[in-house]
Amino acid sequence: MNISNIVRTRQCLVPTIRLAPTIRTRHCLVLALMIISFSAVSQNYQIALLKYGGGGDWYANPTALPSLVAFCNSNLATTISPNIATVEVGSQNIFNYPYLYMTGHGNVVFTPQEAQNLRNYLIGGGFLHVDDNYGLDRFFRREIAKVFPNHELIELPHSHPIYHQTYSFPKGLPKIHEHDGKPPQGFGIIYEGRLVVFFSYESDLGNGWEDQIVHGNPEEVRLKALRMGANILQYVFNR
Repeated sequence: MNISNIVRTRQCLVPTIRLAPTIRTRHCLVLALMIISFSAVSQNYQIALLKYGGGGDWYANPTALPSLVAFCNSNLATTISPNIATVEVGSQNIFNYPYLYMTGHGNVVFTPQEAQNLRNYLIGGGFLHVDDNYGLDRFFRREIAKVFPNHELIELPHSHPIYHQTYSFPKGLPKIHEHDGKPPQGFGIIYEGRLVVFFSYESDLGNGWEDQIVHGNPEEVRLKALRMGANILQYVFNR
């Protein structure tokens, strides 16, 4: 799906949509209507955690997304639902959510059906944020190649808009958890000029989003993580 232009009516902005042949019309309409405007406070958005197979702990950092949502609603005047959905990769329900969050430490496996379903979701307007919780990297890279076999994960420049929304991160991703002591990196897959996958590596944003008592992060470190997460959500809904 491409939102090619916006037709103004007296009451609202209505997207004119060119449908990708593999996407059902109702899925495109759901995604289009959800991503029109992040700042429209009358709209109560909901985001989702992605459940995947392979044995990895997709459920890691359980307080991360609720904390991020609370931060955004308090500091950005958003009205994101505090109820975080859980959706499976192969489910049609992923089309109900404009932002999917994926995390974990271990193995990931996408079946062919799941890979195709996720691809349809992403090229239809959805967004996947993958947050390496240490150990996810090689498994995720292997599986995302099934979804986009002709697109590489590329490192985003520090000038990319995802780092410069309400909060500015001129050096890119903040370092939240040490892991191997490597510098944090933000990778992405760009499809037809649009960032559809964001992979936060060696940062562990979710670790910083969790309730402070969980990991004992200093408040300034946790604040960096929450602000970067707020930027990601702002970027997704303002595209």
